[in-house]
This record gives sequence, C-alpha cells and structure tokens, in this order.
Amino acid sequence: MDGVLDDIGPIAYGCWRFAGTDVATARGKIETALDVGMTLIDTADIYGYDGSAPAPGGGFGAAEDLLGLVLAATPGLRDRMVLATKGGITPPVPYDSSPDHLRRACEASLRRLQVDTIDLYQIHRPDLLAHPADVAGALDGLVASGKVRAIGVSNFTVAQTRALQVHLDTPLASTQPEFSPLALEPIADGTFDLAMEAGLVALAWSPLAGGRLGDRPDDERSRAVADVCDRLASEQGVSRSAILLAWAIRHPAGVVPIAGTQQPGRIRECARANDVELTANQWYEILVAGRGEPMP
Repeated sequence: MDGVLDDIGPIAYGCWRFAGTDVATARGKIETALDVGMTLIDTADIYGYDGSAPAPGGGFGAAEDLLGLVLAATPGLRDRMVLATKGGITPPVPYDSSPDHLRRACEASLRRLQVDTIDLYQIHRPDLLAHPADVAGALDGLVASGKVRAIGVSNFTVAQTRALQVHLDTPLASTQPEFSPLALEPIADGTFDLAMEAGLVALAWSPLAGGRLGDRPDDERSRAVADVCDRLASEQGVSRSAILLAWAIRHPAGVVPIAGTQQPGRIRECARANDVELTANQWYEILVAGRGEPMP
C-alpha cells in the first residue's frame, strides 16, 4: 500500500452530489465527515455535470469548484484530509486518457480545488483508445512534477489494471470499483483478489447501490437485502446504511466504502458502521440475498 493512503479512515466521503449548495453548507458536510473519521475525500472533475452542454460546460467541475471554495475558506481542513479526485471523462467523447488530456485535466482540477498537490489522482474510466504505456508516462510525469502524490484507477478490469501497472514507474495505490450486495462483480472478476495481491487500496463506490437500498427498495433483490440488513440493524442499534457499509468493510481486501450522503446526520449514521461486528454467517446471509440465489 502506498504511504499516502496508509492512514485513511475505514470509510471515505464522496462528493458525487456535493455541488449545488452554498459554501457554509458544503463546509459543514466536509467537517462532519472528517470529524467522524472519513479522512479520504473523493471527488472528480465530472461531478456536478448536468449534461446540458459539452464539457467543460454544463456544470463540469462544479463539485471540485465548491470543495476548493471550502478549502480556501477554511485552510486547516486540507491538512486533515487525503484529497482524491479523478479525471478522464470528457462528454461527449466520452473518455480521454491521452497524455495531453490527463495533464490538462489534472492541472484544471488543481486550479478548481485551489491546492498545490492532489493526494490521489485516479483515471475515472478506461479509455479504450489509449495505450497503457502512454497513460503510464502521463501519470508518472504528474507524480514527478509534484502535482500528484499517488495514482489509482477506477472502473478498470483486472486486465486493464495489470496492463497499466507494467508500464508504471510509480506503483498504483488504489482501485475503485462499484461494490454493494447488488454489485458483486469485484468479488467474482478478480478485482479484490488483485487488490490483495498487489497491495492496492480497494475503494468502493456506491456501497448503498445508488439509492436502490435506500428507504423504499423497489425490486425483489433490493427488498431481500434490505430485510436482512434491517434485522441486523435492529439487533445492533444502527441504521441499514451502517450495516451495508460494515458489510463492505468486512471483506479481507480491506475495502474502503465511499459514503456519498449529503446530510450531516446521515454522515454520522454511516460512521456507526465502525461499531458493527458482522459474523461470517451474517456477511454471507447478506451476500446470498444480494445474489438472489444460494451460494454454489
């Protein structure tokens, strides 16, 4: 594991829906997340984009802009966090990991965030037209320049991750797949196995299944998972969200789920996942409910 990520909290805070509020409200969210131990703050240049115009219009960069205003208004927050962002999605292309674009995207993120260095810079999604050697050269250059401390990938397959790794001088620090009881691919496709093999931090986006496991699950699998989680939540005196986050954390890859709620009270509820202890039987019960069928 890269030293940049050695001391992050067991849950990260995500800024996917962070844009669109005032600086004081935004600062309250970040302060709450940091206060409860969510020390990795994860954003991306595309967060806030509403699709109304080609990037960089349509709100592209809005979440980074707002976070930058928070950091400028309260400089001490920067020292309390591991700041992570992502680049490489450029609507309507949609993906661009060419060296020139990655350099420009990183520099634009630095300006919006109003910082000198990004702790973890991730390629948001793989660009199928970019050769891994060219991508690696750009990422190594960002690290060598001091603009980036560590690098990672998001939504990469195991093969794509390995193809990039062999060309890098800077070891990858992280991989970020979608993971929840309704999105089980990282268990089956080798993503978490690779994380354990290579010492990558496994960040997990959408650990609450993008709202499908929220207040009113609307399909059979979601309801089955919610029922199990609600029973366990009642037994342990926590929320369904805390059980779901604890379920992700329980995986031996050391999964760090990214909580994206925008309400301070719910941020504190999510942090209660750290108090949850799931037995192996309970963990597999949630897994089976998410699979919709018994284990083979």
